[in-house]
Amino acid sequence: MQTNLADFIKNTPEGDEAEAILRKCVHCGFCTATCPTYQLLGDELDGPRGRIYLIKQVLEGKQATAKTQLHLDRCLTCRNCETTCPSGVQYGRLVDIGRKIVDDQVPRPLSERVVRTALKEGLPRKWMFSPAMKAGQSVRALMPKSLKSKVPEKQDAGAWPTRQHVRKMLLLDGCVQPSMAPNINAATARVLDALEVQLIVAAKAGCCGAIRYHMNDHDGGLDDMRRNIDAWWPHVEAGAEAIVMTASGCGSTVKEYGHLLRHDAAYAARAERISALTKDLSEILPDFELALQDKLTGKISKRVAYHPPCTLQHGQQIRGKVERVLSAVGVDVKLCEDSHLCCGSAGTYSVLQPALAYQLRDNKLAKLEATDPQMIVSANIGCLTHLQSGTQTPVRHWIELVDSALAPAN
Repeated sequence: MQTNLADFIKNTPEGDEAEAILRKCVHCGFCTATCPTYQLLGDELDGPRGRIYLIKQVLEGKQATAKTQLHLDRCLTCRNCETTCPSGVQYGRLVDIGRKIVDDQVPRPLSERVVRTALKEGLPRKWMFSPAMKAGQSVRALMPKSLKSKVPEKQDAGAWPTRQHVRKMLLLDGCVQPSMAPNINAATARVLDALEVQLIVAAKAGCCGAIRYHMNDHDGGLDDMRRNIDAWWPHVEAGAEAIVMTASGCGSTVKEYGHLLRHDAAYAARAERISALTKDLSEILPDFELALQDKLTGKISKRVAYHPPCTLQHGQQIRGKVERVLSAVGVDVKLCEDSHLCCGSAGTYSVLQPALAYQLRDNKLAKLEATDPQMIVSANIGCLTHLQSGTQTPVRHWIELVDSALAPAN
């Protein structure tokens, strides 16, 4: 796609990257076939190809409008189009660049600014989010359905292992997950403890940076990333084998630290190293498959439907690993029809675009429940919460299922 950048972005890192991405696009339209919002709305501008044209126009100097902003806002950033694209167009990176420019050009209404500011300033800060979530859980029974769906019931995380092991890995605790579903990280720690691996949570690590970065506060998101690198680096130097991600949305972002900080002389090399060490939990456990089988107290008999998050199958291009681990420990695990499609959670999307998000959720749940599951499992806190809001079938992180079948540690 021939592109002539406007002076305001020409010869900048963002401009050079955007131009290289645009030049890969051959207008084929394969991406529209797998775009969730295009399937719902049937509008070319609500599919990747149309959004690419909109971004191209803005980069070439055309003034963005509220309509441009709306079409970009409706994008889930599920990156399904990247999996489908035969030309390797990195749409996720392009839409991050485009959204930031459009937001700089098109002031949002006050109501939108208030909600977005609350999300990008409140969610990443555990000292703000945790007490707010506890307060919400205490009055959850009195909440209207729309709000209750965002506040999961209080969960007992169980005991965190205290044994010391020679093998050590870092764990990103995350920002919202410890309050919303504390058992996920505790279950991960117990499973790896049984496999003689010690998980370490760096005290000063926090939000991965995705929330602020993807809400067009690029500087704030990059600051979150630098803080995590500083927190993890002493442990990396001490020999930590990996940085384990239990939320695929975080993993997708941390694996891009090296790219996002490549022009920061003080952090570029360390960011690249951090990205190289980052592994989704499903990439860790296959190496322990036989040992894990030995640790089980018995076969897990539940029929389980697995929803692979977009940030895992499209963002990180990881497929089949969760299913392999679950099958290895005796789980009857099924993928549903159209398992490649987004559930509608997409980070803050379910808050900012609720009508589309709930339509996608209900479509996904219909396909999942057609497999007649006793439990639905996934690998990202947003997906878990969003799906659970629409079904009575238990929705859990897949590691919780493995943890429940482990023999108690000696």
